[in-house]
Amino acid sequence: MSRTKPASQYQDFKKTLLKTHQEIQEAFREKHEETLETLQEVPKHVAAGSLAGMLLLTSPAPSMMLTQAAATAQAPEPTLTEIKSAMTNELKETLPATVDELNVEQKQKVGEILSRYFHVTALPNLEGHELNRVYGVIGAEQHLMRYPGDTMATHFQSSSEEKFHSSGMAPGRGAWGYFAPSLSEMNDEVVMREKYYIAVQTFLSPGWGEQTKELYQFFKYRKMLVVNPENGKAVVAVIGDAGPAQWTGKHLGGSPETMAYLERQDGRARGPVLYYFIDEAQGTVPLGPIILLENHEK
Repeated sequence: MSRTKPASQYQDFKKTLLKTHQEIQEAFREKHEETLETLQEVPKHVAAGSLAGMLLLTSPAPSMMLTQAAATAQAPEPTLTEIKSAMTNELKETLPATVDELNVEQKQKVGEILSRYFHVTALPNLEGHELNRVYGVIGAEQHLMRYPGDTMATHFQSSSEEKFHSSGMAPGRGAWGYFAPSLSEMNDEVVMREKYYIAVQTFLSPGWGEQTKELYQFFKYRKMLVVNPENGKAVVAVIGDAGPAQWTGKHLGGSPETMAYLERQDGRARGPVLYYFIDEAQGTVPLGPIILLENHEK
C-alpha cells in the first residue's frame, strides 16, 4: 500500500501549523510592541510575570509559552543577601572552627568557592610561590606615604575620605618604598594601591631565606582577594607592606579603607579573613571592593 499520500498530507499539515504559529507570534509582537520593549528594562522575574499575564489575554496562545513564562515567574533571581548567605555557609562548612592554617584540601576547596562566587581566579599559590598562610587574623594598619612629602593634609582627595583621617600615617615608608617617586607621578592606580593595601608576613613565606630577592619582587603590589568569611564582603587589594610581627598575634594588616569595607573590626580592629592570590591571566581585575555575582553554580 502506498504511503505517499499520508506523508504528503503530513507535510502540508506541518507547513500550515508552522505558518499559523509564525502568524500568531508576529501578531502578538505587533500588538504588544511597546509593552515588550518596556519589559526589557525591568527584572527578569517581573517581566516574566507580566508576559504570562499578557499571554493569558491573547487567543490563541501556545501552551508551551505559558508554561515557560509561569516557570520563570516562579523562580526569581536570588538577592545579594541570599547569595552572600550561600557563600558564607559553604565557607563555614570548609573552614576550621578556629583561625588555624588550612590543609591542602581546605585551601583548594576555599579557592574554588571564592573563584566561583567572585568570578576571579583565586589561588593559594601562584607561579610556584605562596605565603605562610591564606586564612588569618587581620589587624588595622595606618595610611602609608605615597610619595616624598605626602602627609595627612595632602592624603585625601574628597571630604568623604576624611573619616579615615583618625587612622594616621605610618612614620616610615612601606616595605617597597614610596608608591610613586613624586607627586607629579601620582595617578589613579597609585592612589588605589595605597588605599586598598594589605601587609603580609612575607618574611615567613616558604623559601624566603633562600629566594629573598626573587620573592621580594614577586610579592610587590601583588593583587590579592581579601574576604571576610562571616559577611561575604571582599576587596581586591595589593600587598603594599610587610608585617605584622609574630608576637602581635596577627597574621596580616589592612589599610583603613580595607578594614572599613570588610567590616573586619571587633573593637580591637582585628578579625579573620581569607587572602588569596588573583591570577590575572584572563584579564585585569580592578582594585577596590568586589561584589558577589549571581552566576555561581557548581
